[in-house]
Amino acid sequence: MSGRLYGKTALITGSSTGIGKACALLFSEEGAKVVINGSGRNPKDGPAVVEEIRAAGREACYFAADVCKGADVEAMVEFAISRYGQLDILMNNAVTGVSAALTEQDEAEWDSVYLSSIKAIFTACKTAIPAMIKAGRGSIINVSSIHGLFGARSLLAYATFKGGIQNMTRQMAVDYGRYGIRVNALSPGRIVTERKVEFLDANPEEYRRQKAVYPLGRPGTVREAAYAALFLASDESSFITGHNLVVDGGLTIQLQDSIVGPLEKGISEELLERGVNWP
Repeated sequence: MSGRLYGKTALITGSSTGIGKACALLFSEEGAKVVINGSGRNPKDGPAVVEEIRAAGREACYFAADVCKGADVEAMVEFAISRYGQLDILMNNAVTGVSAALTEQDEAEWDSVYLSSIKAIFTACKTAIPAMIKAGRGSIINVSSIHGLFGARSLLAYATFKGGIQNMTRQMAVDYGRYGIRVNALSPGRIVTERKVEFLDANPEEYRRQKAVYPLGRPGTVREAAYAALFLASDESSFITGHNLVVDGGLTIQLQDSIVGPLEKGISEELLERGVNWP
């Protein structure tokens, strides 16, 4: 077996579906032993990813953990280290909860987004970093979002904590670079996950609008996001730390007048479902 991650162990939170699953599959293809994580809401998803990896002759295992619970996160990281004797790559990908405008934001939902993002990353990194220091190496990837860079309507909790992840990443990079640990963030734009495929298939007009606002003419795929994560995880990015890698098909490089035309053609069905009135 060979590959860019050969001989390394990776733990990816929220890897039973979506971007996390795509990263787990790609990392295993590149030689990593992968710990898959899910919350247990869909108990068959995580083990199915493990079986897919093992069917290809590669190594993976599953750990069910609710990232909103600090004890679960700590146990998950400790399991990964004990199972394989090391943890080279930690990818904090999971997030849960509902976001809204401030006056409509439910406090419990706000707490859920905080616990599954900022607090979960804090706990996972605090548990993993001592082992990485001992090994003299490590790559941590914190999944943020373009919503951590720019505001959007009715996404207070999500945008707040995704922005916080980027600053948290920079701070950890400064503090632990001397130990050979690199910490970077990944900020995707619209990525078509399994859940979004179902939505877009049922709403072809929404897909047309999304394609219109991206300079590359389409939203991204989970595999494309995974390749960006692979770069940050591998030794190919050995002199990169504290960086926020934006993977958004050019969406955020535009002036406002580049996207206002497509937006004026109609209001997104997704926004309508959230009860947002576009002016």
